[in-house]
Amino acid sequence: MRTPAGTECPYYYEDFYRGRSTQECRLIGRNPRSEKWKPALCGRCPVPAILRANACPNMVLEAQVVRRWLGLVRRVEVYAVCTKYQVEVENPYVGCGHCHPEAATILNAVVADEQRDDRDDRSDPIDQRETKHGT
Repeated sequence: MRTPAGTECPYYYEDFYRGRSTQECRLIGRNPRSEKWKPALCGRCPVPAILRANACPNMVLEAQVVRRWLGLVRRVEVYAVCTKYQVEVENPYVGCGHCHPEAATILNAVVADEQRDDRDDRSDPIDQRETKHGT
C-alpha cells in the first residue's frame, strides 16, 4: 500500500472507508518495545528502500521507533535476521551474504562477458573498416 510519504510498503495499512480513520505500520505495531508510530515517520523510514534493494525471502525485518538527539528526533530503526542461516544481517540492503552466493557468481559472469564484448568491439578498428568496405 502507498504510504503518506508516497512509497510502496507492504507493512503500511490505512482504512478511510465510510468515515473510518485508521493508519498503522504493522511492522512497528508487532514490536511491543517500540514507541508509538505516527504517519510522519514514513517519510524517513528505511523499510521500503530495503525491500526494493533486497527481496530475499529468508530475511525477516523488525522495526521500532527510537528517539535521537536528546529525545527530540524520532526515527525508525530496523533490525534484520536471516532465517535460513540464523544470523543477524549487518546491512539489510545487501543481505546476509550466505543465501545467494550463486547470484553473485552469475552477476560476475555476466559482467565479465560484457567486458569481454566491449574489448572485442574496441580491439581492431582496421579489421572492422575492411569488412564494412568489402575489401
